[in-house]
Amino acid sequence: HGMASMKQITNPYLPLYEYVPDGEPHVFDGRLYIYGSHDLAGGTRYCQGDYVTWSAPVDDLKSWRYEGVIYRKDQDPLNPDGNMEMWAPDVTRGPDGRYYLYYCLSFYPAVGVAVSDSPAGPFQFHGHVKYPAHIQGGKTLAEFMPFDPAVLTDADGRVYLYYGFSPVKEMALPSPEELQAAGQSFFDDEVFEKLRSIQFSEGCMTAELEPDMLTVKDTPKMCVPGGKLAVGTPFEGHGYFEAPSIRKVGEKYYLLYSSQLSHELCYAVSDQPMEGYAYGGTIVSNGDVGLDGRAAPVYTLGNNHGGIVQAGGDWYVFYHRQTHGTEFSRQGCAEKITIKPDGSIPQVEITSCGLNGGPLAAGGSYSAAIACHLTDGTTLREIDYSDPVMKTQIQITEEARDGGEDKNLHYIRQIGGGAVVGYKYFDFQGVMALDLTVRGDAGGRLAVALDAGMKQAVGGADLALNGGGWQTVRIPVTVPNGVHALYFGYTGEGRLEFSDFAFVTA
Repeated sequence: HGMASMKQITNPYLPLYEYVPDGEPHVFDGRLYIYGSHDLAGGTRYCQGDYVTWSAPVDDLKSWRYEGVIYRKDQDPLNPDGNMEMWAPDVTRGPDGRYYLYYCLSFYPAVGVAVSDSPAGPFQFHGHVKYPAHIQGGKTLAEFMPFDPAVLTDADGRVYLYYGFSPVKEMALPSPEELQAAGQSFFDDEVFEKLRSIQFSEGCMTAELEPDMLTVKDTPKMCVPGGKLAVGTPFEGHGYFEAPSIRKVGEKYYLLYSSQLSHELCYAVSDQPMEGYAYGGTIVSNGDVGLDGRAAPVYTLGNNHGGIVQAGGDWYVFYHRQTHGTEFSRQGCAEKITIKPDGSIPQVEITSCGLNGGPLAAGGSYSAAIACHLTDGTTLREIDYSDPVMKTQIQITEEARDGGEDKNLHYIRQIGGGAVVGYKYFDFQGVMALDLTVRGDAGGRLAVALDAGMKQAVGGADLALNGGGWQTVRIPVTVPNGVHALYFGYTGEGRLEFSDFAFVTA
């Protein structure tokens, strides 16, 4: 997107047809690789695709290259028919110099491991994480909910595994019947029955692995408390839920995780890899909740999962956002972060310019789908699978077009009265008007402002759409030169759809 004359990148940082959530960024040999699960546009379950990876040079995070499918879900002997989905993975370079991929299959209690000679794959099945012979007879590790594995190969060659699923609510999972009523499904009756008997973890679990990258040296122990155990500790209100991600920064170990609030990635810090973790704070919320005291989300909240990485001298956090009004079509986003001299990481705001290194140029055209602010009266504070509002709220979606997925149309739908769509940030220079491509059945006013409250209005236009195809609405604006956020607010009747906008300059 953006101007042809100047290379730019937006959030999401991968092409809009790509859905790689749970992004774990790792630098290997001068390239940043992103490993995540693989959702589908309009998916009905989490992670319905095979694993893929994309990479970019560390000194040019605007140039992402598709590396292809790196591991198929039917490669695991537990899943020969591919019925189970592969959820959030992680990759590490082992002490032997090879690359090891750790993953789990839906809620199946096992951690799978695959191996490759290249960070770009393809990976081959290696085994399942297991106990040594003198503990539980060497059986597959199934305790404390093997889920969302993260792995670190330390400077001394020792390898550590982290995992765990620790919901605050008792069995915070909808039944297959409830899901069906909501038109969604992500596990069948058999898996659900197995789930009832699974013992969830009480927090984040960790264990050291042998150099075979499969055998734990001892029974896993908890290193960060879940929501229930966090009460009365510095972790209270932000206890571990899922999605651990481990990094070594200098001599400190940073454990990121999705908290009991689900939409935020928090971090804990220790001098040791397996114990002594102190609560640090929130790094990012996919609705900016908690940023400068914010309580109302700026984007529909959903689960979150990601990691931090240093590339080209700067640190970044990778996370994901929800599209299609569900949790099953998530896209990766990234923001620059600061690790302060005292080791703390202040919460960052979500933006449309992510890895761009600065604001986007206010020229040329952009897809409406790079919005980082998407609100209306129904914006959800938490994903509720049985809430029909999910299907009707304002959302980013995708429409198939001839010519391959890169030709598909990405747009915002169900924009009703009171909806606000926003972008951060643009560098305005001599902008006279904005051309919006819209369609729908709607009559009202479309206002342009520099703030989410629509108080700093800079232009507007009356709108009268009576069905039909896409059309261009020109809105004259008066915007002082400089860096600004950009918001569109609709007041009126009916619903409209919004596919892109272009800057008209003098």
